[in-house]
Amino acid sequence: MSDLIKHISDASFEDDVLKSEVPVLVDYWAEWCGPCRAIAPALEELAAKYEGKVQIVKLNVDENSETAGRYGIRGIPTLSIFKGGQVVQSLSGARPKSDMSAFIESHL
Repeated sequence: MSDLIKHISDASFEDDVLKSEVPVLVDYWAEWCGPCRAIAPALEELAAKYEGKVQIVKLNVDENSETAGRYGIRGIPTLSIFKGGQVVQSLSGARPKSDMSAFIESHL
């Protein structure tokens, strides 16, 4: 696991995501989710590519159902970009790294 990707919780969500000075990509995931594991290496590469521009965080939906429920997360993996404390766009399902990179680029 990359030092560039932070694991967050319901308790830390406000400080880690909503109050962030930079855009935050939240990866809603779970241990048992195969597609979530499949995109993890690409997210690690993207965390290095966009270091200092975007913070990538992971929120385990099984352990943090309050936040997942608040943002209407119904399927995983779901990636959401937050800017200024607000969700600006979300993507659901496993995507190729190029799609995830374009998703991030569109919000820089």
